[in-house]
Amino acid sequence: PKTDIVFLKVHKSASSTVMNILFRFGETHNLTFAFPKGGGNQLFYPHHFLARFVQGFSPRSPQPFNILCHHMRFLQPEVQKVVSSSAFYFSILRNPVQLMESSFAYYKGASAFSRARSLEEFLSRPYHYYNPTSKDSHYARNLMTFDFGFNPNGEVSPKRVQLMLEAIESSFDLLLISEYFDESMVLLKEMLCWDLDSVVSFPLNIRDSSTKSPLPDSVVEKIKNWNRLDWEIYTHFNRTFWERMDRDIGRERLQREVKALRERKAELARVCLQGVGSVAPKDIKDSSLRPLQHGSAKILGYNLKQGLDQDTERMCRRLVTPELQYSSTLYKKQF
Repeated sequence: PKTDIVFLKVHKSASSTVMNILFRFGETHNLTFAFPKGGGNQLFYPHHFLARFVQGFSPRSPQPFNILCHHMRFLQPEVQKVVSSSAFYFSILRNPVQLMESSFAYYKGASAFSRARSLEEFLSRPYHYYNPTSKDSHYARNLMTFDFGFNPNGEVSPKRVQLMLEAIESSFDLLLISEYFDESMVLLKEMLCWDLDSVVSFPLNIRDSSTKSPLPDSVVEKIKNWNRLDWEIYTHFNRTFWERMDRDIGRERLQREVKALRERKAELARVCLQGVGSVAPKDIKDSSLRPLQHGSAKILGYNLKQGLDQDTERMCRRLVTPELQYSSTLYKKQF
């Protein structure tokens, strides 16, 4: 199994769920994490990543960390200073239409979104609300492009798009697609030589469907145009994802593996969870399992069954612990 891993945690793309998988694997195998200095939950985002943002990093005796997975703005030469040269780099992408809809709810307090009553209103006159120089403007346009380290307001010429895609391709071993989460986990498991239980997860940091609404086609087109760089990244890597899947796994085996993954997830849900799945924040009984609430989104969580034996309880708790709580537990353990 591979143990040296860089995960670029792209915002609003099921990346908190992936992070939980990495936290559990790292904790089980006693690996070291590249934590943000002082134990925060972001590596001084939205600044480009620097090695000195990592707690315990010293240029004089650079001892590589196993897993780098907290929010950062990617800058490979700096990342290479904190992980081994053989580290496996991966990230996850999401359709920019859903990504923008989610960002609008989650980052409603961002300067570009706070005055717009709806996403439609924002898109009808984006430059009325959006100022590229404000420090949180990245949440409102080409957020994936920004997280990968590029200029979200750059021109969309074929040449520039090509260079950006080539740069991502040369840095990353694998790009997953959040709309095909289970399929992505099958591919990730294959690439990392992990076992099934290592990639099983429950969805984390997801919002209640009551705050979601379907978007009219006219709005969908506006989102694509406004986030054209993200759209180019997404469509390109969605294609290469399936090319890779066909080459390395094949559709028949994929179906079998996805089925096995879903069955295991259902089994763990029966063992671990009260009720059928996620619950509203007000219904989470154990406050240590309550996720951070943000913007106008209602972030769901879980209740664990009572009376589990110690080992089962520990396994189940790891699966449902929200990112901030899990991160801070691991930070205290490591330092």
